[in-house]
Amino acid sequence: MNRINQISVFTLFVALSSFILFACAAPSKITEKSGAQLWAENCQRCHNNPPPDAFGDMQWGVITTHMASKLAITDDEEEKIVEFLKSGN
Repeated sequence: MNRINQISVFTLFVALSSFILFACAAPSKITEKSGAQLWAENCQRCHNNPPPDAFGDMQWGVITTHMASKLAITDDEEEKIVEFLKSGN
């Protein structure tokens, strides 16, 4: 490979590596959101939310696990939502 091709391949490698590294990290705006915010933003996209005291802790755990599989949320976001719902706020 000549020198220009080596530089091009290296540049492409660095660009792709950077994209993959930063694209996979959760944006800080999402990680800073509370469970209440995440619940309102994600669940109300498709239906009205029942009040947090509408179900017990075990029921919220099952419901949230089921619904999280349909949404593109992280495990941390799911955990925040479950904690909010279990608090009965």
